[in-house]
Amino acid sequence: MNFSLNTYLEELRPLINVDCGTLTVEGIEMIANIMAEKYEDMGGWNIKRVDCGIAGVGLEIRNKPEAEHIDVMLIGHMDTVFPVGTAAERPMSNDENRAYGPGVSDMKSGLLNVVYALRELDLSVRDALSICVCMNPDEEIGSLHSEEWLKSVAKDARHVLVAEAARADGSLVKARKGMARYRMTFHGKAAHAGNEPQNGRSAITEMAHWILALNTMTDFETGTTLNVGVVNGGDGANIVPQHAEAVVDVRFWDNDEYAQVDTKIRALTETPFVDGVTVSLVREATKPAMAPTSKTESLMAMIEETGKDLGIDITWQEVGGGSDANLTAVLGVPTLDGLGPIGAGFHSDAEYLELHSIEPRIKLLKAVLEKLAE
Repeated sequence: MNFSLNTYLEELRPLINVDCGTLTVEGIEMIANIMAEKYEDMGGWNIKRVDCGIAGVGLEIRNKPEAEHIDVMLIGHMDTVFPVGTAAERPMSNDENRAYGPGVSDMKSGLLNVVYALRELDLSVRDALSICVCMNPDEEIGSLHSEEWLKSVAKDARHVLVAEAARADGSLVKARKGMARYRMTFHGKAAHAGNEPQNGRSAITEMAHWILALNTMTDFETGTTLNVGVVNGGDGANIVPQHAEAVVDVRFWDNDEYAQVDTKIRALTETPFVDGVTVSLVREATKPAMAPTSKTESLMAMIEETGKDLGIDITWQEVGGGSDANLTAVLGVPTLDGLGPIGAGFHSDAEYLELHSIEPRIKLLKAVLEKLAE
């Protein structure tokens, strides 16, 4: 493999120095155009642009678009969590060991590693496989606008590899927590807090009861946790509040246990704690937990063996954050994550990419594809 780190970094730079936070459609479009051009230059790839509504464009790239099944589906996302202005404020930089910048490991380097692995793949290997690369524009908000598309592709896939970054210690990801996010709106009745407080119905009091009730549903032993992370309400200290709102984040390892929590949350809307207050509930996002099956464990064993051949010690982690791997794993498709290079500090200005890990992880991905072709 003829790998030049400097060439790689120069190819990575334009992907980092673009504001492409979720729903920043112009930035997402720029990333999509850059990535599509790489596959056009490679030749032999059918490039389909997918309309993901307000999130912008997705890319579905296949070497055998007419094939009924997909041997390997590779997934990566084009969006970051950073606001407009971040790319100008801290464009990509690097020292001897690490590269820095918004999305450098989450997950522009993952997208680029996929390109490098496919460029290096012998044509006979590529022809032996039906490969599909999907790049979506909205993973950072739970793939709300690309979920149906990704699932419709994944249902025909035999294996899914997600190119999110490997963990800081080099581990790949075998399991991810599921997540759900709810917005609760409380409607009460306003009244003067001095003259006639008894005529009011406090939306904030109702919300406070909910917060305490939701907290009791957390079970640290099983890993099901509820966090009321945002609250607001009221118009003034001298007014009984007629409006309040809360947003709760739920995380879980067990999809059945989450279903019970969802039922309990919905039941609370039927019997408000404060007489005269009504509650409306909207589940804004949800991703099932990603748990390995026996087929996934076979894929893990193959990757471990491949790593051994390359002198890479493959270890695995279960992580609390979700990714698009959650969406495909629940379909029963063997899915593994963390196939990108090593990085950490995601979603912060401390995000970094370990330069020494780039070439070995390209080799690993290429070798895994070669094994799957056998």
